[in-house]
Amino acid sequence: MLNQFKGKQFSKEVIILCVRWYLKYNLSYRGLKEMLLERGIEVSHTTIYRWVIEYTPILELQIRKHLKMTNDSWRLDETYIKVRGKWHYLYRAVDSKGNTIDYYLSETRDVKAAKAFLNRALGANHNQKPRVITTDKYAATINAIKNTDGYDGVKHRSSKYMNNIIEQDHRRIKRKTNSILGFKCFESASITIAGIEVFQMIKKNQIQKITTVLDEVEFIEQLFIVG
Repeated sequence: MLNQFKGKQFSKEVIILCVRWYLKYNLSYRGLKEMLLERGIEVSHTTIYRWVIEYTPILELQIRKHLKMTNDSWRLDETYIKVRGKWHYLYRAVDSKGNTIDYYLSETRDVKAAKAFLNRALGANHNQKPRVITTDKYAATINAIKNTDGYDGVKHRSSKYMNNIIEQDHRRIKRKTNSILGFKCFESASITIAGIEVFQMIKKNQIQKITTVLDEVEFIEQLFIVG
């Protein structure tokens, strides 16, 4: 079996700790570096960054296998994320209970991007075909819902009041991304945001096995295969 930590200077436990703390808490790479140094572990902030970029995709892929099913009433909206000084668009959706449906970072806000998000969301194992999707009145998103395979018969409604739940949920993600002060490249932005979203799903109790922080630590360590 693949040892995902072979050849690393630091142990699996230290690497996973750094990845988990960075994505879960409102920490900078330099701040996390100082916290580790206080505990006698000397590691550069750039090394922690490389760990986050390397291991977050594995973490996200494995965690998606354990998510509870969401319901069939979706709230869909986009928020803004700055990458290399330019605004990009983070498509996000939650169900009527606030559980995360999915997320998708795009350089554009148009029909093509909305379709890509809808395909990703419907293709995820923890989601079912929606009965209704609530959005704002942005025409490109409405057009995408009407013209994306698999969404035939889905009711669409535009309601700012009913979409408050997704707008409030954006704040969970923006609290972390705002502290980053802008991403340097699209790939790192997409990977990091996915990791932040993963820990928000854990916080929302979207994984049956996790009820305490100790459950979370044990569960995440078991996701990484070491042989």
